[in-house]
Amino acid sequence: MFCSSECQNLEFVLRMGAHGFKIFVSLILLVDLCSSALVEQQPLVLTYHNGPLLTTIPTVDIHVIWYGRFSPAQRSIVGDFVQSLQASKSMEPSVYSWWKTTEKYSGASNKAPAMANTRLGKQMLDDGYSLGKSLNRSHIVALVERAIASRAVPENGNSVYLVLTSDDVTVEGFCMSCGFHGNLLAAKKLPLPLPYAWVGNSETQCPGQCAWPFHQPLYGPQTPPLVAPNGDVGIDGMIINIATVVAGAVTNPFNTGYFQGDAAAPLEAVSACPGIYGKGAYPGFPGDLLVDKTTQASYNAYGINGREFLLPAMWDPATRSCKALV
Repeated sequence: MFCSSECQNLEFVLRMGAHGFKIFVSLILLVDLCSSALVEQQPLVLTYHNGPLLTTIPTVDIHVIWYGRFSPAQRSIVGDFVQSLQASKSMEPSVYSWWKTTEKYSGASNKAPAMANTRLGKQMLDDGYSLGKSLNRSHIVALVERAIASRAVPENGNSVYLVLTSDDVTVEGFCMSCGFHGNLLAAKKLPLPLPYAWVGNSETQCPGQCAWPFHQPLYGPQTPPLVAPNGDVGIDGMIINIATVVAGAVTNPFNTGYFQGDAAAPLEAVSACPGIYGKGAYPGFPGDLLVDKTTQASYNAYGINGREFLLPAMWDPATRSCKALV
């Protein structure tokens, strides 16, 4: 009787018995593993879509609009972070070193000067909830327009207008998104729209999504949360999200910069590297981080005034990979 090669293999396996069968299966799995290892992983690429960037502007001001009730200590943490984006004498790894990666996002000519300075601009406090405690996206735009109209913040194209909402304010799409950025038309005749961004304090709304790893994740392994470096889960979570949206705002301000995928829901400089904060990161584990010996807080960046922050990895155009500080 003629037996095909598949038939002969089956006959061979049956003759080996149980122990031999286990060895055979192990060999098959090993071959499969080796074959998988030979498949080269494709590099992550954020395509440049030939539009203007803020990374090629000599100085970028970040004006902050505080909506709701933030304590002076909370405003100080955020203010110190934004000021840390510019050159300072902070120890390494520093917030400034992290931010300098944005200089590699060059313009269409690839000859434009890199952004030399990012600084904290004007600040406006709206602790009276002038638009209520339930906002939609149009309210975020309105807050920026009102701040400019009242001259609380200046109107210029070399700025990012950052709206921050307190933990008792709900915003349309909050928790589905921990922050976003966009642009609006200027009242003056400026050559380009004005970039703005929003981030909310998620401590009482969805910390498992927007304050991880300082809170247990909403899904996946329920690993113990890390200790927040500034002692405030909501604000330290906001720092991560502020870093994400501001990096997106300068490298893809008008949806014609650097991104991957659909322009309506793009993967940008930081959002393309989710959950990575240090070496060895994998889903549910942020990576190996620095730990403060006194507070046991986890961080990966030093800022001004002795601050410690945890910052997400950013896509590096030079290596085409997600780059973490540690």
